[in-house]
Amino acid sequence: MSSLQVLCSGLPLRPLPENRGRWAGVPHAPVRTPGLSPAEEQLALRNALRYFPPDVQELLAPEFAQELRLYGHIYMYRFCPDIKMRAYPIEQYPCRTRAAAAIMHMIMNNLDPAVAQFPQELVTYGGNGQVFSNWAQFWLTMSYLSQMTEEQTLVMYSGHPLGLFPSSPGAPRLVITNGMVIPNYSSRTEYEKLFAMGVTMYGQMTAGSYCYIGPQGIVHGTVLTVLNAGRRYLGVKDLAGKVFVTSGLGGMSGAQAKAAVIVGCIGVIAEVDKAALMKRHQQGWLMEVTDSLDHCIERLREARKRKEVLSLGYHGNVVDLWERLVHELDTTGELLVDLGSDQTSCHNPFNGGYYPVQLGFAEAQSLMASDPAAFKSLVQESLRRQVSAINRLAKENFFFWDYGNAFLLEAQRAGADVEKKGANKTEFRYPSYVQHIMGDIFSQGFGPFRWVCTSGDPQDLAVTDELATSVLEEAIADGVNPAVKLQYVDNIRWIQEAARHRLVVGSQARILYSDQKGRVAIAVAFNQAIARGKIKAPVVLSRDHHDVSGTDSPFRETSNIYDGSAFCADMAVQNFVGDAFRGATWVALHNGGGVGWGEVINGGFGLVLDGTQEAEQKARMMLSWDVSNGVARRCWSGNRKAYEIICQTMQDNKGLVVTLPQEVADERMLQQALRL
Repeated sequence: MSSLQVLCSGLPLRPLPENRGRWAGVPHAPVRTPGLSPAEEQLALRNALRYFPPDVQELLAPEFAQELRLYGHIYMYRFCPDIKMRAYPIEQYPCRTRAAAAIMHMIMNNLDPAVAQFPQELVTYGGNGQVFSNWAQFWLTMSYLSQMTEEQTLVMYSGHPLGLFPSSPGAPRLVITNGMVIPNYSSRTEYEKLFAMGVTMYGQMTAGSYCYIGPQGIVHGTVLTVLNAGRRYLGVKDLAGKVFVTSGLGGMSGAQAKAAVIVGCIGVIAEVDKAALMKRHQQGWLMEVTDSLDHCIERLREARKRKEVLSLGYHGNVVDLWERLVHELDTTGELLVDLGSDQTSCHNPFNGGYYPVQLGFAEAQSLMASDPAAFKSLVQESLRRQVSAINRLAKENFFFWDYGNAFLLEAQRAGADVEKKGANKTEFRYPSYVQHIMGDIFSQGFGPFRWVCTSGDPQDLAVTDELATSVLEEAIADGVNPAVKLQYVDNIRWIQEAARHRLVVGSQARILYSDQKGRVAIAVAFNQAIARGKIKAPVVLSRDHHDVSGTDSPFRETSNIYDGSAFCADMAVQNFVGDAFRGATWVALHNGGGVGWGEVINGGFGLVLDGTQEAEQKARMMLSWDVSNGVARRCWSGNRKAYEIICQTMQDNKGLVVTLPQEVADERMLQQALRL
């Protein structure tokens, strides 16, 4: 068994580690079908071998070639470390800077088998969200981090550690870019080839930026989404006895089961992969499981009648579940579902993100590898069937929304009936959850702020929960507007529920939908507690890229921006750059994430609080920009709530001066001008 000291000492070459191949009993990524030409295969092999000295290349070449042919990518399984992969306490990492040790803590959490979807393929979540492209990159990155000083920055090109470069103590210690492909070549087909050749990588959002915190990372957002869906669509605050049907338990989608329990409804979640379903059940995120559709419907009816709180995992295809619900409605007149969505990885529908109803799980994986065109055809037929069932239910008092996973986008491409007459191209028959449910929250500056206690001690997390609650209670006592107060009250409830439901998987982390003032005040409180020794080790602040300013995504985060700029990525790029020179410890900019490759530009950050005055100053400056950038953009696009928030922020911060939009309300004037 390797030690952290060994892990940080560079590629293990003399002797080479034993090639143990793919591990049994661990979920593995689907076989990729990049369709490389012989010349491109040779290039992929050459690119992999350049990490190794000539004296071992002859041994590794046939091994890597076999991986490429069997799995469609060179993962370098031989170099998968023989160590228990987890987020170790920060003081155990052999580093010259605490920032580097904190980054190592975060990287190893992303690859922890309890956290990662396909750990041996370095996939954290979403089916293809890579931390690195291969294991050589992991070893080199850990080695560079262990050597790094406060006057160096590690540069990462799509998983590849380019090297340590001189910089200043105030600069980021790490700068990451993932998938920065020239726009005209940023297609799925080109991506598969480029990834197989080892020259680019799909980092999802927080996989390739090292900021994933397990399924908890989406639980708070899912709780808010389902609660507000009940308020908006059903007109109820109490969801007891209401049924929420969805799919996906693999990565972030695993949050849906826990969210259903927290909001007090009945959640029925379909999952085709038994290993993923049982993992969530064993972790306590899923109360019951069944592989019988009859039992699923019977249990749903029973829970509905008794108004039980239930999370029920159905081991089967969600299309079968939707069609059975239609059958029950048509034969008995009973509508058994109130709310519905989908969290399959539809951003990656033809390579394991969505499984067609016509085939079993193993059959589908086999066809995916042997006949991609036939598999794609079945996926698109399955999407059409799924939408047809949802459309039938929606004629009754049932409400469906797109969860930003490209479900409706891919359904449209498959020819399903999802069109909305007279709509722009970011709108479908059913709304995105950003358009109807979460958009107002973003406009007010609230988004998925998060923190990680690098001591690994649950007591430190408990202290941060107490501090965050106190900050919010004090803000309410000082007086805030009613909309903000409602969010703060929801946040306090969330922190209490999060502790009670034991949401931690992997690192000692918490997520909290907070606004600019809340984030800054919480960060300052944490930093002061570290300085006093109340918190034993540094705290890493971060957020999901899916946030107020972090992502330009016309079918998700910016789908409620209607001034024509939803397809522009200035906000996300400016955020990445602005965070870098305002104090972030590391920054990341990605192509793809959530909705898929070529559909999104998004970025994120990590900021290490170590109890120093410098850390507090960085937190104040960087967190303020990280939120106000997106609020100002939404203000300029005509969002009234964002306008009110940015005006208040300018009053509070005299250094902030934002161009405010003037109202253009006279439609007749516009029409007359255009007739001239």
